[in-house]
Amino acid sequence: MAERTAVLTDRAATRRRSAPTETSRPGGLALGLLKTARPRQWVKNVLVVAAPAAAGQLFSRHALSQLALVFVLFTACASAVYLINDARDAAADRAHPVKRHRPVAAGQVPVPVAYAVGGVLAVLAPTAAVWLCSPFTSALLTAYLGMQLAYCVSLKHVLVVDLVVVTTGFLMRAMIGGLALGIPLSRWFLITTGFGALFMVSAKRYSEAVQMAGKAGATRALLTEYTTGYLRFVWQLAAGVSVLGYCLWALEEGGVPSTSVLPWRQLSMVAYILAVLRYAVFADRGTAGEPEDVVLRDRALAVIGLAWLAMYGLAVANW
Repeated sequence: MAERTAVLTDRAATRRRSAPTETSRPGGLALGLLKTARPRQWVKNVLVVAAPAAAGQLFSRHALSQLALVFVLFTACASAVYLINDARDAAADRAHPVKRHRPVAAGQVPVPVAYAVGGVLAVLAPTAAVWLCSPFTSALLTAYLGMQLAYCVSLKHVLVVDLVVVTTGFLMRAMIGGLALGIPLSRWFLITTGFGALFMVSAKRYSEAVQMAGKAGATRALLTEYTTGYLRFVWQLAAGVSVLGYCLWALEEGGVPSTSVLPWRQLSMVAYILAVLRYAVFADRGTAGEPEDVVLRDRALAVIGLAWLAMYGLAVANW
């Protein structure tokens, strides 16, 4: 009996050794690299249109071509960070019940390959930005890479700083379109966008903290250092400042006489406040995960967002 068991074990081991791995399959490595680059997260980079849209300079051919290029370059930088981060955390991810399925941790993408591809993207994107966009665009991409890599190495373990770094990443996405097109960035734009991003980031952290309460194996070790009360305070404060900044923009005439049929700037405040209040429902319940997931799964929030977008567009266009 023991001999038969040993033979069966040897045959199983032989089959495992002879079976093609994910990397050896055609396209397996390329698919693994694509998964590691987190395509679902690329939607965040649509924020590059925020500053040109706020300035009413979105629909010229030059603006659209530059913004498409900036979107690609920022996506390359974000992908580089994901690749390097997963390569660095491969050993720890293998012990995690969910992260062990990531391509690098699972062996689909070798660690040296992830480092190499991430490094190439991190060098090429800012270099290309110098020639194709502007030195300011390249400088912002370089700053984003440096900040995010520092976050992967150590800053994600520092209280409050981790929230600031993630928030600044969103703010940089919103700023870079304006820098690429030479558009001055309004103080109200920066305040509203920055604190709006902090609202969503801290709401997500709060939701994670609520969901892991009393459970072992937190997905973010730093969550154990925060209290849910503190995170609730942060997202409530950020929501309030974001709403205040937006209202101050909407009520400021800016010295330009309005010829709009309706006061769209002021009316857009209603939609913006409703959107924040609706999003806060999910934050309060502890179910505010990725912002795009919250918007897509809640039809009411999506409708409010479209209504705000329409009124905001009419206000900027002065119709």
